[in-house]
Amino acid sequence: MKNLFLFCRAGYEKDCAAEIQQRAGELNVGGFVKANNNDAYVIFQCFAPGDAERLARELSLDSLVFTRQMFAATELLKDLPQEDRVSPIVAALADVQKAGELRVETPDTNESKELSAFCRKFTVPLRQALRQSGSLLAKENPRRPVIHICFVAPGQAYAGFSFSDNTSPHFGGIPRLKFPADAPSRSTLKLDEAFIHFIPKEAHETRLRSGMNAVDLGACPGGWTYQLVRRGMMVSAIDNGPMNDKLMETGQVKHFRADGFRWEPPRKNIYWLVCDMVEKPSRVAELIEAWAINGWFREAIFNLKLPMKSRFKEVSQILATMDEILRENGVEDFAINCKHLYHDRDEVTVHLWLRPNDPVPARD
Repeated sequence: MKNLFLFCRAGYEKDCAAEIQQRAGELNVGGFVKANNNDAYVIFQCFAPGDAERLARELSLDSLVFTRQMFAATELLKDLPQEDRVSPIVAALADVQKAGELRVETPDTNESKELSAFCRKFTVPLRQALRQSGSLLAKENPRRPVIHICFVAPGQAYAGFSFSDNTSPHFGGIPRLKFPADAPSRSTLKLDEAFIHFIPKEAHETRLRSGMNAVDLGACPGGWTYQLVRRGMMVSAIDNGPMNDKLMETGQVKHFRADGFRWEPPRKNIYWLVCDMVEKPSRVAELIEAWAINGWFREAIFNLKLPMKSRFKEVSQILATMDEILRENGVEDFAINCKHLYHDRDEVTVHLWLRPNDPVPARD
């Protein structure tokens, strides 16, 4: 296979394309990008056969900011006959053997979503045929590759596979989260998704546990504080604006009416720092850098609002500068990850973990 199929948010195709072009070059994989505005996907066509599989294996999905999901893909299968769409797809996947799962997907656009009902119905006969051909195991196996069929229009689809250790567990890379009726704002879903994405499920009991101390900078009205409270944390909410009354009634929140850029914690026993302020991304990054240099938290999740143009370039520069500044100031043991999450819009979410190799402190 020569194509790498990458899902992204509609309107961010250029950023996804710029990123994959750069990252493929770092692995000495040559190719070119095919992308259209608002298609919600990008195709990176490799020059050499087998390079798409190599990218799907060696290029960490988690390291890509603007890609939600990716898979090595065939050429576009066009004009699939209504009377038998299954056979051409099975034939295109003849070289794929003993995959562990099948996903029939569409890009995240309103036009493509109209195909969702068809995709659900089509999955059953396609799964049976792929099992008969040997491309798919009789029972699902999470340790085997995942077959992806992405319909980009009626009768048109890309077929391929991702590796089980380098794939999103969600269709199209989109987690399905329900908005809590008692949450103060829809922004709460951004932090909920960030915790799901950045913190492995098996680590939730230690790194997102009840009793931890957290700070929410720019907390009003409490969308992000809500996620900390529901996990049993004690929260210092920093904002000059009012906080949600029900959150304050929990007894887990202490509201400091102050500027998040000036406030300093009276005690240095904070595990989580979260921040979702509408400010220039460079200013927010400088704030988080200062907290990290002072050692005022262990893990942080914060959002960077994006400019209208050159978004990949802007994010790359900010993250590179943060890395440099932290190291120059003696902070050397840390990990930074960044993702344009589904519930983000014109922003990206960053996770900064200080001393990731040290054990998580015991309960206070």
